[in-house]
Amino acid sequence: MEFATTESQTMIAQAVRDLCERELRPNLMDWDESQHFPKDLFRNHFGPAGMLGVLVPEEYGGAGLGYFEYISTIVEVAKICGSVGLSVAAHNSLCTGHILYFANDEQKRRWLPKLATGEWIGAWALTEPNTGSDAMRMKCTARKEGSEWVLNGTKCWITHGISSDAVVVIARTGELLDSKGMTAFVVERGTPGLKAGKKENKLGMRASETAEVIFEECRVPEANVLGNVGEGFQQAMKILDGGRISIAALSLGIAKGAYEASVKYAKEREQFGQPIANFQAIAFKLADMATRIEAAELLTLQAADLKNRGKKMTKESAMAKYYASEVAVWASNEAVQIHGGYGYTKDFPVEKFYRDSKLCTIGEGTSEIQKLVISRQVLKG
Repeated sequence: MEFATTESQTMIAQAVRDLCERELRPNLMDWDESQHFPKDLFRNHFGPAGMLGVLVPEEYGGAGLGYFEYISTIVEVAKICGSVGLSVAAHNSLCTGHILYFANDEQKRRWLPKLATGEWIGAWALTEPNTGSDAMRMKCTARKEGSEWVLNGTKCWITHGISSDAVVVIARTGELLDSKGMTAFVVERGTPGLKAGKKENKLGMRASETAEVIFEECRVPEANVLGNVGEGFQQAMKILDGGRISIAALSLGIAKGAYEASVKYAKEREQFGQPIANFQAIAFKLADMATRIEAAELLTLQAADLKNRGKKMTKESAMAKYYASEVAVWASNEAVQIHGGYGYTKDFPVEKFYRDSKLCTIGEGTSEIQKLVISRQVLKG
């Protein structure tokens, strides 16, 4: 397989890097400390730059690019700030992605231009308080009344649960544990009965808003159903396949950010009359980091290649997400160790990479769920 970086990827990566250095880096610690989701950054900079509709065709207001360019975008953001990278990934692959893949043309023209340009921020609501990985037991329901659906229930751990302008929600429309008993809806902010709940106070990814979304007799027109009634669970599983590539890219960016900061520090920090990079104990850590990061990148690009070609990539995306997320945590830990006491302070970037990285092993399917997915795919063959 050949994954040589194209000129397009290089140009996109540089443009994203320049934008983030200018608009994101000066503010990232303030936003992290205050848990501020920078909605203006998304609307005024990321949207106009094409970063919120990377995969959306130009006819719907997007950039019309593929998964390699998408990965480049997420990696460059995450190398500076994992939490903002997470929000970019969730907006693109979950809410916008679900509409892109399963909406009809009228629905696409109604919602995608607003999401792709940053006029609207998107959220995707599957998880519930008592049904994390066990989505088949969801309690959020939708009942049909005339030409409307009435939603009731609570979703949790929702990225942009407060600030979103549109929420794609999966609700139960059939019997409990029936994989064909769930349906996807788009609910616009301002719809009566749609409320924001508790905002989570998190260890990391603090500038990426995470909150409950509550539905109380929330009436949604039939025109807001995505695909057919009863297809919601199957749609969600397909979206998560692509979402795992997003989290793999996010993990890759965090790992690269921690690694690059460590290389810089190791060259500049002197002990015993020489840079610590000259000591084998440090040099070997950097060698291990570089090797594992490259392996994670190849797994991620392999999944992206299959996705671009419309091939099945359930196993490959799970492998990429599992390995890259674990590498991000490990590399961030090593980065703190290389920095020593300074790595434990907020004066250097690695403590934030360390805090942000852990979410990657949990969100959009834990490492344990990824191993379950991988083992099932392996044993099929």
